[in-house]
Amino acid sequence: MNFKLIPPVKKLTDGELMLKIRKGQEKAFEELYRRYARRLQGFFYRMLGGDKELAADFTQEIFERIWKFRDKYTVGEQVSAWIFTMAYNVCRNEYRHREVADNYLWQMADEEEAGDSNIEVHLDEQAFDCALAKVLENLPPEPRMLFALRYEEELTLTEIAEIMHLPVGTVKSRNHYLIALIKQKLHQYETNR
Repeated sequence: MNFKLIPPVKKLTDGELMLKIRKGQEKAFEELYRRYARRLQGFFYRMLGGDKELAADFTQEIFERIWKFRDKYTVGEQVSAWIFTMAYNVCRNEYRHREVADNYLWQMADEEEAGDSNIEVHLDEQAFDCALAKVLENLPPEPRMLFALRYEEELTLTEIAEIMHLPVGTVKSRNHYLIALIKQKLHQYETNR
């Protein structure tokens, strides 16, 4: 028998996937969907008040836009920034259409498991999460979006600047102000170190 070593399959970068998508390759589109659908749905869920159906609808809308406007993707552009720019714009449009404040509270566990030896720590974490959610809920859409992109989606300041159409320095200073504001509002949770 003659065995040939098969070279490992190279995982395509997001940019390489977009080049294939621009050529109409559906398999590449499916892979991009696999990489980003859950992140987008979570992003929309958090930004739009915990509405799962709306988050799913907007996620679908983003992928329809990606396919429809695939030729608008600029080669070399950060794919995550391109996608989250669309998501950011969808959220801004939704905020414009809403007259009432968002219901932005994270789901907390209703029941505590029996025998949890760290009940106080768990309750402190729940209280902190709830307090943070309330602080974020009361922020205007732009700072809330900045928080979600930076700390939940873990995008860089450069990527966020591109998404929000702002200079990096502006994003950096707004992020600094946002963190200072959150620390001020949640000062009772600071640990003595």
